Amino acid sequence: MGRLYGIAADAVVIFHFCYVTFTVGGEVLILLGCLFRWRWVRNLTFRIIHLVAMAVVALEALIGVLCPLTDWEYRLRLLAGQDIEEEIPFMARLVRQIIFYDFPAWVFTVTYILFTLLVVATLLFVPPRRKAKPDN
Repeated sequence: MGRLYGIAADAVVIFHFCYVTFTVGGEVLILLGCLFRWRWVRNLTFRIIHLVAMAVVALEALIGVLCPLTDWEYRLRLLAGQDIEEEIPFMARLVRQIIFYDFPAWVFTVTYILFTLLVVATLLFVPPRRKAKPDN
């Protein structure tokens, strides 16, 4: 059973990496899209999901809540009998090194808030657009 918990923890790490990539990479692509006039970066659904994804992270940091994905991974690792840093597979360890840093909590809180403000500013300066309805 421990092996299944370890696999589940690895899946959570990969999902966490995808979440981080979506929030950071999404903003980079929106900014590039503005520069290169890519219409898809103005997709309303994409922009709302992107804003909510980042706002959730900033809110968690503001109220002092540990990221649920991090907590979930830690719990699964414990159930798997794995040491968080040493007994996990190479790819999971590599992904963790990309998304986790050893800084004081306030650094992350400030970073998340500033990044969320950037996302909001981008919404204002590169506004999303609804699809035009075809004329009948």
